[in-house]
Amino acid sequence: MKISILIPVYNDWESVSELIMNINIEIKDLNHEFSVTIINDASLEKKELNFQNLENINSIELINMKQNNGHTRCIASGLKYLFEKKDFDYVIPMDGDGEDRPSEIKNFIEYTEYSSNQTIVGERVKRSETLFFKFCYSIHKLLTYFFTGQSIKFGNYTCLTKTTVEKMINEKATWNSFSAALTKIEKNKKSIPSIRGARYFGPSKMSFINLLEHSFSIISVFRINVLIRSILFLFIYSFLILNDISIVTLIPIPVILILNAIFFKLAKRENLEEYKNCLENIEDIVELKKNY
Repeated sequence: MKISILIPVYNDWESVSELIMNINIEIKDLNHEFSVTIINDASLEKKELNFQNLENINSIELINMKQNNGHTRCIASGLKYLFEKKDFDYVIPMDGDGEDRPSEIKNFIEYTEYSSNQTIVGERVKRSETLFFKFCYSIHKLLTYFFTGQSIKFGNYTCLTKTTVEKMINEKATWNSFSAALTKIEKNKKSIPSIRGARYFGPSKMSFINLLEHSFSIISVFRINVLIRSILFLFIYSFLILNDISIVTLIPIPVILILNAIFFKLAKRENLEEYKNCLENIEDIVELKKNY
């Protein structure tokens, strides 16, 4: 099989170098062809990639983007590039900081060897962040389920079939939220347990505000479900208040309305025309390694 590993990066070159060397070690005994595509999201820091003796990786490409579009759109652009320009059987998107553990790549590959061409997601069973972040992440999952009815326990770390990649690049939600778009378009996917690792270098870049934006972006993909559930909630809640059954104040009503407004505003990021033209943002492509 031909496996393409897709890595978005913004300034974190030291971590990406470490990640690629670890990938090379972990895929040593896997009898498949591996390539790595690094999407540089218009980093401000100088590109310094340090690795050597990558005998298990067939090729490495560095795609430099002209303008920064953010992590999600970086991955979306990478998927489109790979589908249109490369030959592959599976794509594995993974963060470049080490939090997506390269040791789990073999778990994805082993599953593909006996599955019937199914996309696989790494379902988080353990995280390495602080207790506060874990608490916030639990709230994020509860909010997502409450508003959408969807239980999304995975991030970018997945193993996508070529068929799924084609669906993703034709889905406007991919330009807004990777995991939500995948949940929306791919019902026949399997999950394997995945442990969130620790960053190789420096502190985590996922702040509370970033997590909040991430959560709201996911929810916005399912905005119709959100609207229906919100109307139902407000109807039942108003009935309880009018009949003096509820002891809670009217505060939840404006909160629900404000959240719906935020979700619908974020949904405007789903621009299929922008997504179709995203490869125009490529400045240049550098071939870092090629086995001829």
